[in-house]
This record gives sequence, C-alpha cells and structure tokens, in this order.
Amino acid sequence: MELIQVTENNIDKEHICCAIADKRGENCVKLKKEWLKERFKDGLIFKKANVRAKVFIEYIPSEKAWYPINADGYMVIDCFWVSGQYKGKGIANILLNECIKDSKVQGKKGIAVLSSKKKLPYLSDGNYMKYKGFKVADTAKPYYELLYLPFEEGAEKPSFKTCAKESKILEKGLTIYYSNQCPYTEKYVEIVKEAASKFGVELVVHKHESLESAKNAPSPFTTYSLFYNGKFVTHEILSESKFIKFAHKYFRE
Repeated sequence: MELIQVTENNIDKEHICCAIADKRGENCVKLKKEWLKERFKDGLIFKKANVRAKVFIEYIPSEKAWYPINADGYMVIDCFWVSGQYKGKGIANILLNECIKDSKVQGKKGIAVLSSKKKLPYLSDGNYMKYKGFKVADTAKPYYELLYLPFEEGAEKPSFKTCAKESKILEKGLTIYYSNQCPYTEKYVEIVKEAASKFGVELVVHKHESLESAKNAPSPFTTYSLFYNGKFVTHEILSESKFIKFAHKYFRE
C-alpha cells in the first residue's frame, strides 16, 4: 500500500484523514491544518495511506509533544488510526514500522504513546501496542497508561508529569481544557457551551495554545478534557446528545 507523508508542501491539497467524515467541518479542518503546519516546524511526521479513509499515524519528538510527560529522547505518537475495511490487513504494522524506522534514524531512545487500561475512543489501542512490544511506563488517574517501546535495554522510562497524575483541578463548576490537535474540538466545545447554558450552567474554557500550556496540563489528554467541580469526567469529545445525558445526571433543568 502506498503511503503519503503530509508536509508543509502538500498539506493544502491533501485531506487529513480524520476530518473527511464531516462535510460541514471545513473550518475545523482549517484549524487542524494550521496546527499541523506549526508542528511540522517542531519535527512532526504525518504519514497516511493513499486512500480516503482514516488510515494514518502522526508522531513528534517528545520535547515538542503536547502532553504533560517526561520523555526526553523519545518519539511520541500523537494519533494512530486504522479504520473500517482496512483493519486486520497489516496496515497498522506498516504505519508503526514507519514510526520505528524514523525514530531510529533520528537516534531516539524509543517510542512513547498515550493509551488506557481498556480500549477507549481517541486513545491508542493498548492491547495492540503491547502485542507489538510496548510496555507500561507509568499510569495516571482515572484510566491512562503511558506506554513505551525502548530501543535499548535499560533505557529510562517515560513518565507523566506530577500536574497530570491525579487529573484534578481546583476550579468548581464545568470546565473544559482543549487544543486544536483534533479538528473538531473547537466545534464541539462551542456546542457544549451552548447546551450547558440551557441548563443554567456556565462552561469555563481553557484552550492550550502553546507547548508550555500543554506540557503543564492537568490531565494527560490535552486534546480534550472535561471536569466538573474539580473532578475529571471524560476525555471523549462530547456531542450535544452525549452532553445532555451527562447534564441530566449532574444538573437540574
């Protein structure tokens, strides 16, 4: 299968795989492409199959990765997705091998990736990664696992920064931390804000707009994290219907 590396030279004409499912998300796609253009300068690599489907891998040197982790010298997988008819055909192995090859060429200690104790949306499949030799380097509440694949025996393990270990904040009320690493966060944060107002609840929003902000995030998944009264609720990007289910549980209409 032919692979395409998306770069600053071809990103304007290439589709970014996760965005094509929503024809109404043109502005979302624009925000993601702007985010990627800045990350290319930081060494991000985005490779995808030459198909119109969600079949891609995105990775970046840890020093520039938008995660609250300690992983100097590692490559970090931002997003890794093989969907639909392309599952079970060895394509995930091809994409992961590209990451391994590029990481070794750059002299990295190994690869790190954010996962979870059980398979969850938006996080890499821990079972697959462990099958490919990844090990648990560290954990963070409530369900996060930081996996790593060291290239040399005795390599220092990556770890979560203290700020993200407990997934708690001091703020009361409803709070979202997010970034444009996913094309749809901007859109759905606004949807949640509008839905919350119908319940008489104000949504406080914190957007990670810098590497420093993301490196000091209160929860491992900097793309999207929802808190209520200081407690972590979910990393899943909520649609209006999913938020309403949450709201009926916590708020009075």
